[in-house]
Amino acid sequence: MILKTTIQGISSAVKGLFLTFRHLFGARRSRQSVDIRNPEYFDQQEGVTTVQFPKETMPIPEVARYQLDVDIDDCIVCDLCAKACPVDCIIIEAVKSPEAIGKTSDGSVKRLYAAQFDIDMAKCMYCGLCTVVCPTECITMTNKYDRSTTKLTDLIYGFGEMSDDEIAQRKAEWTQYQAEKEAAKKK
Repeated sequence: MILKTTIQGISSAVKGLFLTFRHLFGARRSRQSVDIRNPEYFDQQEGVTTVQFPKETMPIPEVARYQLDVDIDDCIVCDLCAKACPVDCIIIEAVKSPEAIGKTSDGSVKRLYAAQFDIDMAKCMYCGLCTVVCPTECITMTNKYDRSTTKLTDLIYGFGEMSDDEIAQRKAEWTQYQAEKEAAKKK
């Protein structure tokens, strides 16, 4: 019984070492990195391919989902992306404007200021729902994927460009506009 267990242990160790040495010496036969879109991608099975990151990168498919980016000039602050997000990683605070403040690149009228537009990429599950519901297509997935950090707060990206003073000023303008409107109704 002890002899049988000993033989099985040695046999298992020899198989593991054989596999390790096969990979060790197989690494000398390095194969070329082939684009995954190449029809012969799966034909080359021998050898080892190691990408020397960050000098080299793997090819990224066109429909890949990675880092979110927002073109805040095209954003109408409709909040649809935040509502569609299943993990609530998008935080938007809007400030109303008494009049139109401009137009987006597709001609949509902007009537809200983006006081806060933050995306917490640590929470993001990269589903892409926010990009689908955006009427102005200002929120997109980029091809950037290397966002390593030791602090989770570094993964919160702020796209709102308003300072605290500007936010307070815009809120005061809206409050004044509402007060004038109510006063006009009472006359």
